Amino acid sequence: MTIEMLDTELAADLRRTVRAFLTERCDPGTVAEVYDDPAIASRELNDGWARELGLAGLLVPEADGGAGASLAEAAVVAHAIGRHAAPLRFLSSGVIATTLAAHAGDRELAAALAAGERYAAVAFPATSPTLASGLTAATASGADTARAVPDPATVHVSGTIAGVMEAAGADDLIAVLGSGEDTTIVVIDPADAHIAPFLSLDETRRLADVTVDSAPARVIATGAEAVAAVEAATLAGQVALAAELAGTAAQAFSTTLDYVRTRVQFGRAIGSYQAIKHRLAELWLAVRQADAAATYAAQTAANWQRGEEDLHEAQICALTALAYAAPVAVQATEEAVQLHGGNGMTWEYPIHLLLKRAKAGELILGHPAANRAALAALIDLPVC
Repeated sequence: MTIEMLDTELAADLRRTVRAFLTERCDPGTVAEVYDDPAIASRELNDGWARELGLAGLLVPEADGGAGASLAEAAVVAHAIGRHAAPLRFLSSGVIATTLAAHAGDRELAAALAAGERYAAVAFPATSPTLASGLTAATASGADTARAVPDPATVHVSGTIAGVMEAAGADDLIAVLGSGEDTTIVVIDPADAHIAPFLSLDETRRLADVTVDSAPARVIATGAEAVAAVEAATLAGQVALAAELAGTAAQAFSTTLDYVRTRVQFGRAIGSYQAIKHRLAELWLAVRQADAAATYAAQTAANWQRGEEDLHEAQICALTALAYAAPVAVQATEEAVQLHGGNGMTWEYPIHLLLKRAKAGELILGHPAANRAALAALIDLPVC
């Protein structure tokens, strides 16, 4: 039984295109090789989805050289990527960084990202529910400040950010300084930063510690404009990640269902045993609910982009989807390992790739507990 997201004609066409690309260029063997040689996830592989398929500009307005699509379409792509645990910069560059640049008004950077000419990473701890970098800034005159810096929009930033997604190999680092009315968005040249990748559970989405010491940074937005850009990018990241995790869960379920139908023990398929049926029935329900939550969040976010829904409602839906899809992805992949028996415990069988993507993804943009707490605040629910 196949679980699909956003079952519309447009979504179906987009899904077929992305899956065909991933099947051809990013089979499980290729993904597994990334753990031994990160260079496998090369620029050539990323250029495939970014340039050949034109997905880098999915969320960039047409006036800036993009496709002008919505988060509903981005969610379809993320869902397919989650099914393959593909080592692509879609979430970090194609969604979060691109949205941040476009809403910050940096049309030149947004156009370069949309064309797939450059890849950007947002410099924030991957496990943080916010995009705040924690970096400190000083004006050109040397005065320490965390406040928004007016024209000529040049600051020097210092500090260390732990566990930044896809920082290694990025062409631009985008960082958010300060908060509230003091929010400032800057772009840093990676050549001016010390980027130290480290071994992580999911090597298909590499993490690195980023350190800058009085590095020059170009300010692209301040104040209310910066706040709006950060809100849009955070929402986009939550929606895309929820869809990706729902895709990982769906793939784990589908793979397991196929396996128990064909694995014979004691003269019968193990899927015919009642205990296995019960576990799969419960898992199917959880996966379907995760898919439904991610779909509704994507559609609500798309409505917000079109001015048909308010941001508050879109944020509620995004946090709900992410807080639910993350643990379901972990549950589905852990069940897959168990129900695959001995095969599930081997490196050669691709289930471990989905498990690692789910376990790592559960912590990105905030642990489910942190997202539930943020959701409670949005709906005025007291938290004990």
